[in-house]
Amino acid sequence: MTGGVLAMVLVYLAAAVVFVPIAKRLGLGAVLGYLVAGVIIGPFVLGLVGDEGHSVTHFAEFGVPVMLFLVGLELRPGLLWQLRKPIFGLGGAQVVATAAAVAGVAVAAGLHYKIAIAVGLIFASSSTAIVLSTLAERNLLKTQGGQASFSVLLFQDIAVVPIFAVFPLLATFAVIAPSAGDAGARPAWQSALLVLAAVAGVVAIGRFVVRPVFQFLATVKVRESFTAAALLIVVGIAYLMYLVDLSAALGTFLAGVVLADSEYRHELETDLEPFRGLLLGLFFISIGAQIDFGLIGREPLMIGGIVIATMAGKLIVLYALGRLFRLDRSSRWLFAFALAQIGEFAFVLLTQGQKDHIFTAAVAAPLVAAVALSMALTPLMFIVLERFVLPAVTDRDAERPEDEIVSEDTPVVIAGYGRFGQMVGRILRANQIGVTILDLDPEMVEVVRRLGVKVYYGDASRMDLLHAAGCARAKLFVCAVDDKEEATKIVEQVRHHFPNLTIVSRCRDRQHYWELRKLGCIAVFRETFGSAYEAGIASLIQLGYRSYTAHRLARRWRDHEERTLEDLGKHWGTESYFAQAKQRMEEAERLMRDVDPTVYLERDAAWDNESLRADTQVDAAAPPVAERP
Repeated sequence: MTGGVLAMVLVYLAAAVVFVPIAKRLGLGAVLGYLVAGVIIGPFVLGLVGDEGHSVTHFAEFGVPVMLFLVGLELRPGLLWQLRKPIFGLGGAQVVATAAAVAGVAVAAGLHYKIAIAVGLIFASSSTAIVLSTLAERNLLKTQGGQASFSVLLFQDIAVVPIFAVFPLLATFAVIAPSAGDAGARPAWQSALLVLAAVAGVVAIGRFVVRPVFQFLATVKVRESFTAAALLIVVGIAYLMYLVDLSAALGTFLAGVVLADSEYRHELETDLEPFRGLLLGLFFISIGAQIDFGLIGREPLMIGGIVIATMAGKLIVLYALGRLFRLDRSSRWLFAFALAQIGEFAFVLLTQGQKDHIFTAAVAAPLVAAVALSMALTPLMFIVLERFVLPAVTDRDAERPEDEIVSEDTPVVIAGYGRFGQMVGRILRANQIGVTILDLDPEMVEVVRRLGVKVYYGDASRMDLLHAAGCARAKLFVCAVDDKEEATKIVEQVRHHFPNLTIVSRCRDRQHYWELRKLGCIAVFRETFGSAYEAGIASLIQLGYRSYTAHRLARRWRDHEERTLEDLGKHWGTESYFAQAKQRMEEAERLMRDVDPTVYLERDAAWDNESLRADTQVDAAAPPVAERP
């Protein structure tokens, strides 16, 4: 490795370290951070990347096969079958309809029909990295629109395989003086058959070679050997594809699918994830460095027209499909705006299109710029969606009978009826305590109503709804909303307008706990604390502690934790917080060490159900002895 290449590696890594955290902090996502980093170090800004950068680019391109191998590992046959309708129905319709629309416009613009088909297939993809991270950050992934977006993105990942197989059939020109192994020296039908043969070979290798090797390495228990074997699979299959002049990404994707049901899947994911992140990051930086801003400056109308026409066309197609597949209005708009951009796979496919002689670099250059610009516009699309589109659509969706609550007079009002709220409601209803339930998820409302539980659709922060729900006469208000900001807003409203109403609330974390306590909640419960507490007790029992001893020790720790939580709230946001938190953790550990559990053995033996069954031979049909809390 020459000094020039080392210098380029240093520049690439420094750019990633500087720009990606900034992009994440601004909510733009890591992919856009890498692209911006490439633009900054590229020849049109700082000019830090020279001819030596091609060596880094070739190395970084290996990140794509690694990414597709990991994507393949996620596509378990069971998951595909479970989601077959939204994936293959909605996803297949999106790819076909979008590709056909883009290809039709491209032909009308004067492109050769084979080039138009290739561009249509390329532009049908959306950015998995950007969309999924953005939906997760905004808590939209579990909504109907979010799940539809996930299904389509999953199908798009799968569709890469047949697209790679089709590309050799779309070649529009022959290679001058082709090499012996060049696809240009073979007829298109031979290339297609070679793809099928390579697929069969990869499946055979995964079934009959890779699994026995991993079984052997698992018995050796050398972590480095397992990591090396994981890399060997990806490198070996990529090289095998290179020898037959086929896509390395195609081969590694298939290998991942073959191993998706393997018992070593999680180990492979863990070992390869750091390589995937680093190499893909370098790949996107190299793409950003290759964006021809000179071309954009010379042809702004052409490239801008490609971006606007593509995103507008995809938005129309996606909205129409959302309506066809009966998504509600707000979900249709979320689905359309989320997937309107062109995805990162387009960079890979544009490169592959040049290798397969579908189009030249001169044709690919404006398309690369259009893909990057469409991805850069994605955060702006979400801002427009959230600030202008969804509020207008939600207002129209809100005009439904469930908002008109007949004046209720129950002792308890529950806001939010997801997993947390349902547990509280079921306990109260089982004890014949009347509850009025509010929830803003229309799907949840319909599902719970089918179970015979009356739930009102509505925003619990609305004063008219709270009055109609009977908050002025109720004794208790339970806030079980999972969104942190929304829960705080609701508690503020209830405390301000109904000061005599006792409030019990769910919280996300410690900071949220202290916020709600300051607002006057009489009791606040961290959403995962109770289940983790029970898991800790079960762990002690499995380690040999008697049941009641485990409960006693855990309760001792819990009492200390609750006292500590109240005290630490006074230090949150100050420089002394971490010192105080560390001191309280050490106190808890010392408190538990000072307890000798053996003194409880005789006293607690009677509380151990297993001991009772063993000592007294209790009949299996008799009711179990209840443990005290």
